[in-house]
Amino acid sequence: MDFIEGEILYVDKPLYWTSFKLVRIIRAKLCQRLKIKKLKVGHAGTLDPLATGVMVICTGRKTKEIENLQAKTKEYIATIRLGATTPSFDLETEIDATYPTDHITCEKVITALEKFTGKIEQVPPVFSACKVDGKRAYKFARNNEDIELKPKILVIDDIELLCCELPEIKIRVVCSKGTYIRALARDIGIELQSGAHLTGLVRTRTGEITIDNCLKTSELDDFFDKNINAEPNTTLNN
Repeated sequence: MDFIEGEILYVDKPLYWTSFKLVRIIRAKLCQRLKIKKLKVGHAGTLDPLATGVMVICTGRKTKEIENLQAKTKEYIATIRLGATTPSFDLETEIDATYPTDHITCEKVITALEKFTGKIEQVPPVFSACKVDGKRAYKFARNNEDIELKPKILVIDDIELLCCELPEIKIRVVCSKGTYIRALARDIGIELQSGAHLTGLVRTRTGEITIDNCLKTSELDDFFDKNINAEPNTTLNN
């Protein structure tokens, strides 16, 4: 494999790692083995630190394909806790409000989920990388500054209830790029006349690549040692 010319890797991002951390570590491992100082490495679709699963990593000239790779359909398995909300819509922040759930049944959950299939509008979380006046929204949120994010049009191809052990549910979501599963959890809670937040998220597929096709981070060293065959490009050292 020629990582300088360009390769595409599929890696299972660990829990608590940022997407940037995964990119940074892969770049460092490659530069060390190739004996170069610089190498273009990027990812095709951010995963939150509290999410795991398929990350598409591009090196060299393959980074030019990132935009096309980002456009591919994604699949997620999400665990959602009903009856409570958090400012970030997940476990990054503490519960800020609780709501009744006695009126919720598994049948009502199924009915609510059906309303989120097809083309929908979604307001992104304030704890997100969306830009407002050139600044990331999460920076405003962490400073307790009020901002208003505009809704975005996205497509949910399929949504399925996998497990219903109230007040917790687990769903499978197949969706377009730009979908915030945290925001979907929020909206499901509202639809059920309650609250909700995300407690677990796994990206199980990007395009045709499933999590079973992905390298574990513990396998990266051995993988690189076995597959690097490119001669060091001394021009990259300058």
